[in-house]
Amino acid sequence: MNTATSPLTAEDLAFLARPLHGFLTVAAGPLPPQPRPVWFEVTPEGTLQFFTAPDSPKIRYLRRDPRASLVVAAPADERERWVSVAGRITVEPDGAHDLVSRLAARYWDLDDPTRADDLAPLLAADQVRVVIHPEAVRRYAH
Repeated sequence: MNTATSPLTAEDLAFLARPLHGFLTVAAGPLPPQPRPVWFEVTPEGTLQFFTAPDSPKIRYLRRDPRASLVVAAPADERERWVSVAGRITVEPDGAHDLVSRLAARYWDLDDPTRADDLAPLLAADQVRVVIHPEAVRRYAH
């Protein structure tokens, strides 16, 4: 068991590279907090990023208080494991559609015509890239 606080480790990066959903919680959200599942990726710089609509509730809350956390857990059929990353965020107007394309390919089988069709509206919509700059990383592995 390990619950120490530290930067992302090589094991964290390998775990976070899997197509798992992250559960995002924003600091200024409703009380009690209401996590939302998001697609995400870890950048080469060690930040985490996801996309959303620029007028989404997430963005409204993050503009008031730019802190968030993302918790990623192993599927139920695996041994218990999770990684939690918390930190300040930035909202980036560029790169969101490239991120959408990369994440769709990671999470969906785009050879499936239904999934390929599902991608078009995401690419047509206005999107921003949200970057979490890790300040605290916690993990558990059993």
